[in-house]
Amino acid sequence: MSQNLAFADYAVFIIYFIVVSTYGYTIYRKREKNEDDAKAYFLAEGTLTWWAIGASLIASNISAEQFIGMSGEGFFLGIAVAAYEWIAAIALIIVAVWFIPVYLKNKIYTMPQFLKTRYNESTALIMAVFWLFLYVFVNLTSILYLGAVAINGLAGGEYLHAIMIGLACFALLISLGGMKVVAYTDVIQVAVLIIGGLVTSYIALTTVGHYFGFGDNAIAGFKVLMEKAPEHFKMIIPKPTAASSQLEINKYLTFPGMMSYLAGIWIINLNYWGCNQYITQRALGADLQTARTGILFAGMLKLVMPLIVMLPGIAAYVLYENGHLPQLVGGKDGAYSAMLTFLPTGLKGLSVAALTAAIVASLAGKVNSISTIYTLDVHKKYIQKSATDRAQVNVGRYAIFAAMLLAVMFTWNDLLGIGGVGGFTYIQKYTGFISPGVFAMFFLGMFWKRTTGTAAIVGVISGFLLSVLFNEFAPALFGNETVLYTAFANGKGGFEIPFHICMGLSFAFTMLLMIAISFAGPKVNPKAFELDTEMFKVKPQTTVMIVITLLIICALYVKFW
Repeated sequence: MSQNLAFADYAVFIIYFIVVSTYGYTIYRKREKNEDDAKAYFLAEGTLTWWAIGASLIASNISAEQFIGMSGEGFFLGIAVAAYEWIAAIALIIVAVWFIPVYLKNKIYTMPQFLKTRYNESTALIMAVFWLFLYVFVNLTSILYLGAVAINGLAGGEYLHAIMIGLACFALLISLGGMKVVAYTDVIQVAVLIIGGLVTSYIALTTVGHYFGFGDNAIAGFKVLMEKAPEHFKMIIPKPTAASSQLEINKYLTFPGMMSYLAGIWIINLNYWGCNQYITQRALGADLQTARTGILFAGMLKLVMPLIVMLPGIAAYVLYENGHLPQLVGGKDGAYSAMLTFLPTGLKGLSVAALTAAIVASLAGKVNSISTIYTLDVHKKYIQKSATDRAQVNVGRYAIFAAMLLAVMFTWNDLLGIGGVGGFTYIQKYTGFISPGVFAMFFLGMFWKRTTGTAAIVGVISGFLLSVLFNEFAPALFGNETVLYTAFANGKGGFEIPFHICMGLSFAFTMLLMIAISFAGPKVNPKAFELDTEMFKVKPQTTVMIVITLLIICALYVKFW
């Protein structure tokens, strides 16, 4: 049996599994009367509460690549990586106030439907096929592979394929019940995720306190972190100079200080939270106020996430640098697993449950989105136009099985090479190249009536090509120092432009190109959305949530600037 997990750990995990499965089955039985309602199955239309929407957004967002990858970035960069979470909270405010009203007023249920309604059917079909491939062969596979590897490491390292099948089956059990089952089980999943994650962070801090002579004191442990690694508690990474070390350059390449806030990090977050079926689907079946409150609740939860996914990495760095973490293997990505070795019996089981909750929730949410896009935007429109609601639900379930089967097949022997580059890097690599074009297409489509379908297609293609140009070829073609960027030595014999800056440049040029093309069309595109100021007005309770979130973020940046 496992060298790391005891009977109490297995007992905690089994209790978690039973609770989630039982609750999911109870929710499924309650929605059986809507079994033949396609919208109820795919969107849980009108049945999700604000807290279910918010919890489901977080559960779907946080997965093994965050626990492992972001903790690793905490080890390497420090608190600067928390910007992904805290800027996400601001992005969620923008989505709640300005994006969601556009979707709901125009009865948008899928992102390809948005493109068909606003642009044309060709754009919608191209992007539907693209998203299906992206979700199956990038997101689903990396979540499954990295999750199985992480849990396998905790379970002794001998059960990779069994764990992989177990995660896939657990996700299938939840996702086959439809969006309502996915969303409400996510409430339990996110509770386990947060509790288990906070316990791990607490143990990490007390361990630091213990090794540095302060006893099992978490507050003292946090003070030790700030004292021993002050550079890890700075939000803004300085731009390298001629005297900078390669390590300092590599940190800037990963997160280029103020330029991140002027460029890529906004595109990453607004595209992910506002133009992504996997995320927006949870709010598209609700009324405006419920959707807004749920999204803002998710934003508040994002403020807590660095405590869970980043702080253990900083603790691992301090312990490792002072010779107290010999069990760290695999560089920065081994930081989280190394910290879990300090957990006592029983709490290891809770941490495994937290990891499993994050992985299963993400898998279930992803296959539900795959199922929705395939059924509503491909099968119903091009294969079986007369499909009844019952037939659509069945097709959706077949799509879930097929997607999960493909994910298992391609991760079984890591055919895609995810393990070679790391799951977090794998996802960023393939989604980051397309994000500038997709976000430009959605942003102009929502808020500029002149944008044309031709401009949208050109925007997606040019956004991708420009991303490739700036990331791979610009330094060699245009030099390392231009008015637009500075390329830095990457320590591998070449020069790179920081990825966030590449995204910002790609987005800016894509916007200019789309605007220029749209000027060749009519002043008002016939398919433009009708917007009015009433759509964007918020209720007092919504304003209060926004203000609280912004005040907390301001306080955090004042403290750690």
